[in-house]
Amino acid sequence: MPVFSGGHFLTRRLEMALGAALLLALAGCGQQGSEREQAKTAPAGQLSDSSDGEDWPAYGRTYGEQHFSPLDAIDVDNVKRLGLAWTLDLGPGNSVTAPIAVGGTVYFANAYSHVHAVDVETGKLLWDHDPKAAEAAGRRLRQGWGSRGLAWWNGKIYTGTQDGRLMALDAKTGKELWSVQTLQEGDYRFISGAPRIFGGKVIIGHGGADASDVRGYVTAYDAETGKQLWRFYTVPGNPADGFENDAMKMAAETWFGEWWKYGGGGTVWNAITYDEALDQIYIGTGNGAPWNHNIRSEGKGDNLFLSSIVALDAKTGAYKWHYQTNPGESWDYNASMDMALADVKVDGKPRQVLVTAPKNGFLYTIDRTSGKLVSAKPYVRVTWATGVDLKTGRPIEAANLRDASKPFEMAPGTFGAHSWLPMAYSPRTNLAYIPAIELSTTFDQRGIETKGWKRAKENILDVGTAASFPLDAEGASALVAIDPVTQEQRWRIPTPGYMNGGVMATGGNLVFQGQIDGSFNAYAADDGKKIWSFDAKSPVIAPPITYRVKGKQYITVLTGMGTAGAYLGPLLERFGINPATQARRVLTFVLDGNAKLPPTERGPVEILDDPEYKPDVASETRGVVLYGQRCGVCHGFRAVGVGAAPDLRASGMPRSAEAFTSVLRDGLLVSGGMPQFDELTEQQRDDIRQYIRMEAHKALKRK
Repeated sequence: MPVFSGGHFLTRRLEMALGAALLLALAGCGQQGSEREQAKTAPAGQLSDSSDGEDWPAYGRTYGEQHFSPLDAIDVDNVKRLGLAWTLDLGPGNSVTAPIAVGGTVYFANAYSHVHAVDVETGKLLWDHDPKAAEAAGRRLRQGWGSRGLAWWNGKIYTGTQDGRLMALDAKTGKELWSVQTLQEGDYRFISGAPRIFGGKVIIGHGGADASDVRGYVTAYDAETGKQLWRFYTVPGNPADGFENDAMKMAAETWFGEWWKYGGGGTVWNAITYDEALDQIYIGTGNGAPWNHNIRSEGKGDNLFLSSIVALDAKTGAYKWHYQTNPGESWDYNASMDMALADVKVDGKPRQVLVTAPKNGFLYTIDRTSGKLVSAKPYVRVTWATGVDLKTGRPIEAANLRDASKPFEMAPGTFGAHSWLPMAYSPRTNLAYIPAIELSTTFDQRGIETKGWKRAKENILDVGTAASFPLDAEGASALVAIDPVTQEQRWRIPTPGYMNGGVMATGGNLVFQGQIDGSFNAYAADDGKKIWSFDAKSPVIAPPITYRVKGKQYITVLTGMGTAGAYLGPLLERFGINPATQARRVLTFVLDGNAKLPPTERGPVEILDDPEYKPDVASETRGVVLYGQRCGVCHGFRAVGVGAAPDLRASGMPRSAEAFTSVLRDGLLVSGGMPQFDELTEQQRDDIRQYIRMEAHKALKRK
């Protein structure tokens, strides 16, 4: 069982792991024709939840983040006729990203925010824009892996970059119109999430709390000029500096010790939803920095606004209300998963609600006007709590959850019961469709010195706790359909492996989702029956989208594994995912499409024989710690690579000290996304090489 502790991996038999009343003046700007047509085609009209589905202009299609389209030309009766319209092969790097589609053009960003525009009817690449984010990122490159999605507004495409820029590109040409740096000089934040657009504003957050002293925030900018409009911090700073607003003063009362020295965390790296009806922004906040509640806050206090949904005034960014899913969070149970808006009936009365399935395994339905909990029940096996008190909204924690004297098996684990890959909500069926994960983590606080703890300075994984994953297990996953009001599970479909793809629902009574085994599937939204499946010959993890061009409905999805799946490589090794050969493509489907999938090389990683390898227990023991700190996130535990980064057991580079030095010390491959680790000594580099060679040797022996 692999273990990490305080960001420093411990060795147990040398195994390791990681653990539509909105800006009408703008709506009609530059448009011709009737007022009705202006409202339909202007930015606000296209992003409204009531839009007709012609385009998919935002991460969740519309403001409400439902990942639902009303289009029904493709339905349960004819989906079997669905075929490829065209494919587009991509280069290396992350391809698990959400595309958007506007006016007959599909836009997506693979690798490090490399934005592409493709003509829907022909599959022809119109333009691409590479911001060279990897080269600009420096040590920020170590914890992120590219873009999760884009945004559109008024003829512009918006993207965030690894080095912290928010950029606006001309949608027709790809020309950069403006760029602003959203992060602070010298910090280790990064951007991987999709920007969100509302009322002429673009909002973006950041990540980075797992590896550095980060205080989370979101920032809103003018979508036309890039001028900063407001910023909201998610955790309080040093009281001696004063508080930015009353919300921070209130939050500070829930923190103890000198928390600000650790940053606090609470990053908004993914979940942002705009409520058009109430003119509110909802942000889903991340875990604490460090994870360990005993370190950052003396084990006391709720630590607002960690692991929370926070409602803000969209015009000013002022605090309105919050709901915290995990008070005193200590296990990476962030609330950063997508948040869908819905209008439902509760006890026969209409309610405006927010629906979210965060990592902790409960599905929450929350009143959008007040932040009060409507319902919450687990959708996977849960050991950390016995339920949620509907009166207080607080979880009923297991009796020994925080007992530092013995290990505790957490289900779900730190990978979460739901990763960032989005769920969908259909207003036709009134069901939420969740890509659920069944995997546990064992936390063990024994031997962790909380007093005087100091974070590593190199921007490496450093969380202040000990956690282990059962890598001898396969894990499980499922696509789960749940009524968010009654919490009744209508149907549940087991899916292969421990992770599955993002979800889309449509007006044709369909739910689309891809799988780790390379299948892209359509299910009946009402009963879960699988109706159609396509073998993409590569993992399909990215969320799909659908849209209409000249009367035809299209569906687009990207294939290939991103870094999201690389954490637990050994659990996915059986699927034969080869980072070097896996197909990273854009697939677009249409009824009666007859395009053919290009030849695809499939097969497991070919591990290189290393006849000169000689065991060195001392070096390998040091190497497993160093590898865990710096390499495992991208290259996989036990050096089992399945994601965007190479499987190092199949590389000849670890055999050569000179080649290894050119990459780690000199940054030879930074432009390709490989970070520079210039702080490592020669001995440390040799220890990492020795560990990788040992894992390759062990893998060959197992064969």
